[in-house]
Order: sequence, then C-alpha cells, then structure tokens
Amino acid sequence: QVQLVESGGGLVQPGGSLRLSCAASGTIFSINAMGWYRQAPGKQRELVATFTRIGTTYYTDSVKGRFTISRDNAKKMVYLQMNILKPEDTAVYYCNLHEYSSSQRDYWGKGTLVTVSS
Repeated sequence: QVQLVESGGGLVQPGGSLRLSCAASGTIFSINAMGWYRQAPGKQRELVATFTRIGTTYYTDSVKGRFTISRDNAKKMVYLQMNILKPEDTAVYYCNLHEYSSSQRDYWGKGTLVTVSS
C-alpha cells in the first residue's frame, strides 16, 4: 500500500515562495506518474504539475515559469517549488501518484493548505 504525505504549506504574501514536499512510502509500481494537484474553495481539483510516465514534466499554463517540480527517486520524494505566488494560487495542494499497472491505481495524500494573502 502506497502512502503519500505532503508538507510545506502555509501562509505567504503575494510574490513570496513556498516549497512543498511529498513523501511516498510503500512499494511503488515502476511505471508511474507523480505530481501535484490543487483545489481552491468552490472549484474542482486541477492538475498543477507532474512528472509523466516517461519522465517529462507538465505544468498547467497558470504556473509555468513560476513553479518547478522536482524529485528524488532514492528518497521517494517529490517537491514543488512555488515562486512569485499569487492570491489565486491559494488552495489545498495534493500529491498524487498514478500507477500504470493493470489496476491503474491512483493514490492521494491528505493535502497541504497554501494561502497567499497580504
């Protein structure tokens, strides 16, 4: 069973930076995609940034040039460096792992709240 635990959220002023971390534990299927989603109040959960199954990165347009996803495979960690934060980045950020196994399973963390406000 895979578990994901996020950390690093908090309150930050507009223009500031935060770094989110996601720690994975358990046995992870080798072919997978891992990344970050977010859900703002009253909105649907959206994909923010991810490593694809072939190791490339994807970013939603609104964060390109401001957010950077990285990982440490040996430590089973994924990070999201968020710079030049805007109030519209306020959301609960979730770590996601999708396994491309026969079950095509998704795992989610419990989320970490990021609030961008002056």
